[in-house]
Amino acid sequence: MLDSFFVIILGLCCCCRTQSSQFFLGHPRLDGPKEALVKSIAEFQCEVPNHPMDEKVLLQIFKLGDYSRTLGVYTSIEGKVGNIPMKVKMQHEGNLVCKASIQNTSISGINATFSNIHYFKVIEPVKGAQIIPSGLVELFEESTLELRCELSAGNHVSYKWLHNDQLISPSSSHRVSDNQLTISRVTSKDSGSYMCVATNVFNQTVFNARSSEVEITVKDLVSAPDISFTVLKEAPHKYSARVRCQSTQGAPPITFSLYNGSHQITNVTVDERHAELKLPLVLNRHMGDLCCHASNGEPTTYSRRLPLHVVPVGGPVTIESKYDSGENYAIIGLRFYCKADKGSHPRYQWFLNKTLLQDQGSFYYVMDLPPKQSMLALSVGRSSAGTYHCEVSDNFDNTTAISSKRRYIDKEVLNRIPDYVVGIVFGSFAFLIFLVSACCCIGVIFRKRQYGEKSLWSLQTQRHKAAYEDELDLSGYSDNPDLLKVVKMDEFDQTSEASEDDWPWIQKETLKAFCGK
Repeated sequence: MLDSFFVIILGLCCCCRTQSSQFFLGHPRLDGPKEALVKSIAEFQCEVPNHPMDEKVLLQIFKLGDYSRTLGVYTSIEGKVGNIPMKVKMQHEGNLVCKASIQNTSISGINATFSNIHYFKVIEPVKGAQIIPSGLVELFEESTLELRCELSAGNHVSYKWLHNDQLISPSSSHRVSDNQLTISRVTSKDSGSYMCVATNVFNQTVFNARSSEVEITVKDLVSAPDISFTVLKEAPHKYSARVRCQSTQGAPPITFSLYNGSHQITNVTVDERHAELKLPLVLNRHMGDLCCHASNGEPTTYSRRLPLHVVPVGGPVTIESKYDSGENYAIIGLRFYCKADKGSHPRYQWFLNKTLLQDQGSFYYVMDLPPKQSMLALSVGRSSAGTYHCEVSDNFDNTTAISSKRRYIDKEVLNRIPDYVVGIVFGSFAFLIFLVSACCCIGVIFRKRQYGEKSLWSLQTQRHKAAYEDELDLSGYSDNPDLLKVVKMDEFDQTSEASEDDWPWIQKETLKAFCGK
């Protein structure tokens, strides 16, 4: 009896061991689409190798690492492939795995197995693009512009930015990062309309979302204003200064302020780049230094300081001239420069034979030159012949004018050598000839006198000396008186002949030395 019970127990253990070995599960294989549109139906296949017969295997799809939420489920019988449909949601994107487990809970000791990892991409078409500026849509130069493109839906998106319908290319000043456009140190060229275009793709189908245009205005910084003033005569001995402040750049409205030293006189806001302000004025009195301030919302800019000091025209009016020469040194052009001795606001007028010359004509042009002078340029010819002069008056009061001396201009007269020049040249030449001739004559006379006196005196001396020597040497000839007389006469004749022959040569050499002949 005991032996029979032991055999039965041993048989049951063997059967259980055999049955447990038959329920070992292999790793399932998960297949399915790699991407799908959100809210669409995607079908995955999960297949378990070595499927135990007559056992139900539960197949479940999870996101890797999150097994608390089942994305899809299927019960496989007799080794069938589990086709698991799944309504795609945004949270389904990621790494998916299939879990296989025995559904019969009465059988224990069978471990669940997991499939390979399958990456699944969920595409949501883009829509609802909108540009959100990070600051004001009106900004000044040198500021930074930041625009962000926001979507109501969409993922896996690429962005393009358009400026006035032209694609913006990334650069050192234009930076595109995801859905944001950043422009550093904007200029007036960056003004205009901006649009963002969001794009994503599914199965070669392109989805686009265009935002509405956003208008960006970049305001020019106001440039340093220029300051000037004109003088107005309102009544006899009553004057005023009209001060003009003007900037070449700057987005209106601009506020101009006028200062005298550190004291603000007045200010005005205008929709232009210039403003005019009026001040009382006293002539011949320094009334301070004026300065314009300009601002359109950014830091204020300043003009140079301008002394408010008006001096009436006075003193002599002088004219200087310069010539332009052509071929053969003939004068073909003439420039007159007119300037008054004093006057801070002079007005110049040129006249030809009492006819006013204005701006430019067929043979002339008039130009005002700094500082406070005027030039009249002429082409010398028949039409330009006549008498010229200039008149200077205050540009705010022409009741009195000061005239310069008159200058007569004629082509033949200008190109003719003056009589006094001819006289000087010929007089100098004649004087030079006279001086050279006088020097030659004086030299000849001086030489003749010097050499003539010396020759006669030397001759007489030599005669006396020879006679004396002959007397000393006549002892040899004392026996022959006739021979002695002949010898003395021959010596005297030779000396005289040599002296007379040398005189023409001496005269000739003297003339050469003094006259160069």
